[in-house]
Amino acid sequence: MAHGGYNHFCPVSKACELLEPRWTLLILCEMWSGSTRFNEIRRGVPGMSPTLMVKRLREMEANGLIVRSQNDATGDIVYRTTEMAKELEPIVHALGKWAHRNVDADVTLEKLDARILMWNMRRKIDASALPSRRRSVIRFSYPELPRDERNYWLLAKPGMPVDLCLSDPGYDVDLFVTAELKAMTSAWIGLSSLETEIAHDKISLIGDTTLAASMENWMVRSSYAIA
Repeated sequence: MAHGGYNHFCPVSKACELLEPRWTLLILCEMWSGSTRFNEIRRGVPGMSPTLMVKRLREMEANGLIVRSQNDATGDIVYRTTEMAKELEPIVHALGKWAHRNVDADVTLEKLDARILMWNMRRKIDASALPSRRRSVIRFSYPELPRDERNYWLLAKPGMPVDLCLSDPGYDVDLFVTAELKAMTSAWIGLSSLETEIAHDKISLIGDTTLAASMENWMVRSSYAIA
């Protein structure tokens, strides 16, 4: 529970004591999206230190939000949400929808993070809308960022989950996507659209014309985006 708590019997105060510790809801969101291993979860919350994440996971386990299990044969440790936590998922999603409708766009886009954006984009890619008989390599570049944070590669192989690489995997690139980070974030979360940002020269596509033309199909927007 949050240190000290609210010392109040109100159910809302009790819910806050359970969920308010920083990062708790973001960890749950990452786990609801499919991450079960420590490093997977951490990739979704890169601003959190490993030490703090260990502490928070232990607290969440003690509070009945997650369960930790270990494979005795491999030593692998996985974390899964409990039924109590799963009951929260639609409530938290509704909170995100509320923020999307009511928080000013300039405030939403004030602090951007390319790694978080690309990690979330990766898991929403619709591989069925990409070529089914070959590997597809798409490089995203954000020129305004420092060199070691500028480029990201999405790899889609038939029958395999889409992978995100932070360094050049060495394959020929099918489509080069160069964008302002604010424009790509805005388009992905639904504050604008790809069509609008491309028309304003904020996003450019060079390479495979089929991949470029079908980007609206395979780059599925955030679940918070308003259709």
